[in-house]
Amino acid sequence: MEYKRFALSDNFIDGYKRKRAPFGFNGLGELVYMRTYSRIKDDGKNEMWYETVRRVVEGTYNMQKNWIEHHQLGWNAWQAQRSAKVMYDKIFNMKFLPPGRGLWAMGTPLTEERNLYAALNNCAFVSTNNLKEDLSKPFTFLMDASMVGVGVGFDTKGAESFVIRGPKEDREPELYKIPDSREGWVESVRRLLDSYFLGITPVVFDYTQIRKEGEPIKGFGGVSSGHKPLKEVHGLLRGVLDKNISEPISVTTIVDIMNMIGKCVVAGNVRRTAEIVFGDPQSEEYINLKNYKKNPHREQYGWTSNNSVFAELGMNYKDIAERITDNGEPGLAWLENMRGYGRMKNGHDHKDHRAAGGNPCLEQTLESYELCCLVETFPDNHKDLDDYLTTLKYAYLYAKTVTLGKTHWSETNRVMLRNRRIGCSVSGIAQFITHRGQGELKHWLEEGYCALQKYDKGYSDWFAVPRSIKTTSVKPSGTVSLLAGSTPGLHYPESRFYIRRIRLSVNSPLIKPLEKAGYKIEPAFGSEDSTAVVEVPVDVGEGIRTVNDVPMWEQMALAAFMQRYWADNQVSCTVTFDPKTEGPQIATALNYFQYQLKGISLLPKSEVGAYRQMPYEEITEKKYNEMVKQLKFLSFRQVKGAEAEIEKFCNNDTCEIDFEAIKESQKLEGVK
Repeated sequence: MEYKRFALSDNFIDGYKRKRAPFGFNGLGELVYMRTYSRIKDDGKNEMWYETVRRVVEGTYNMQKNWIEHHQLGWNAWQAQRSAKVMYDKIFNMKFLPPGRGLWAMGTPLTEERNLYAALNNCAFVSTNNLKEDLSKPFTFLMDASMVGVGVGFDTKGAESFVIRGPKEDREPELYKIPDSREGWVESVRRLLDSYFLGITPVVFDYTQIRKEGEPIKGFGGVSSGHKPLKEVHGLLRGVLDKNISEPISVTTIVDIMNMIGKCVVAGNVRRTAEIVFGDPQSEEYINLKNYKKNPHREQYGWTSNNSVFAELGMNYKDIAERITDNGEPGLAWLENMRGYGRMKNGHDHKDHRAAGGNPCLEQTLESYELCCLVETFPDNHKDLDDYLTTLKYAYLYAKTVTLGKTHWSETNRVMLRNRRIGCSVSGIAQFITHRGQGELKHWLEEGYCALQKYDKGYSDWFAVPRSIKTTSVKPSGTVSLLAGSTPGLHYPESRFYIRRIRLSVNSPLIKPLEKAGYKIEPAFGSEDSTAVVEVPVDVGEGIRTVNDVPMWEQMALAAFMQRYWADNQVSCTVTFDPKTEGPQIATALNYFQYQLKGISLLPKSEVGAYRQMPYEEITEKKYNEMVKQLKFLSFRQVKGAEAEIEKFCNNDTCEIDFEAIKESQKLEGVK
């Protein structure tokens, strides 16, 4: 009997075609959606929101149907149709949203035909602890995962575990003609690293099969960068490894290789990615990796990772605090807490004892080679608690469904099949506290967490899979929360009124509708021929405090609050602080909160002068109202052929800042 793919009824979808999607922030949410997540259909037109939601929901329930029927567990078509309609409505009205990876990839040929389910996951971690046996595997895993849009964390525990031999120069080099595929790029790096690590035949590369710069990439969208980024990383890797032949692999070499690969992915890939590295706080070599006076060669690629340390409970935080005050790094992760606790409220259980690290924004505890899918809920977008509890059911169901998809890595499948880890996150915390108070938030979080555990028991039994080792997180968000008009995660906004600038190709079909609706568009300073900048006025809402109104101690206390009552994984929190008044208090604060948190990062507030076309620019209420008066109805309904355009490097879903554009603008403006 021929398999029939799950599909929502056309009559049901017709009821949403003319509905105005509740995108947030005066068109900013819709612009970000069209620029980043709307795929081009077979007829050449871009998806509208109701079509993206349909694709995502049908893809989700088709994964469920495949699993249930493959294992002969009894598929109920009528019940699935009813359930899928509720999920559709929840996503359409932005009560919850899948991660950006899900909005882009779910229900597409990437998953439906190629079974590339890894692309649905947000994040991963890989340890180098077994580097002597794994050799090139952690490095190629990071590259492969990064190229499908997964942010990857790694550690430096494999340092000194083996000697870099170098290739046998007396042998005729092996020629590898690199296929025009993700797999081909990764295989080329594996062969190069193995030639140095194992001391075998050297390898040379033929790049002629790689598609030319500017040609379309069908699967992941966007256009090719050509072979140059790959050729560059081959050269960089040879350079760093040649200098270390006959030496034990060092902390610096491990991080260099990972960062070089990250730079290659950022330059050569379309989807977003990020890296985080965890090191020893007592290692001067590690701590100074981003000291470019001592390591000037690392400046061209060291920026690709956030550098953090595995902090020890009870340690002296004085030196770390001084470094944080100076430049905002390193971040801290308490692995003992990550392994020993779920929600802090629930006490020590040690059920995550195999955990080895975390993802780039540190909202997930992860084992080595483990991936995880996050999903985002917006409690402030709900009328009452019952409405929110229903949303949590479908947010959970989306994330749990993603765990049914196998990846193309055996090590990953082994840990994911066992853990079934997911991360149901909350965003708009600042808005909820403003409108309903922290006491009500505590009530919703506790009721929501209990409900999720019931859902996990019921649906795990239905799928006949293990219950999830952990289920909840607080992710930093970014572009996904913009769609819903929500503040990201637990973070407070920098200002109530501001201009958000979005960069687009000058040839983007999105520009005409924006011009018609009255949005200010101008050439990008320094890239006038290729890039345009759109200005969107934003009001985050009356009464909401800004980050300048929330002291460092209160920000950390809110993170601890969320770790206690919600996140059994972790809370991603970047605390902003005044270096002069609050910098001297950091060591004391870390000492106090070390038993309540699993991870934290801190960022000093800087007095950087304004420069042209800042991504964010604080404005007055008067200026905001003047800009809004100029705006007319915005419609992208007839947009055709708008390829995905995104910043090239980001944390998780947060693509807030185009750093290269900023640096170029500062250089041209004379800002240091």
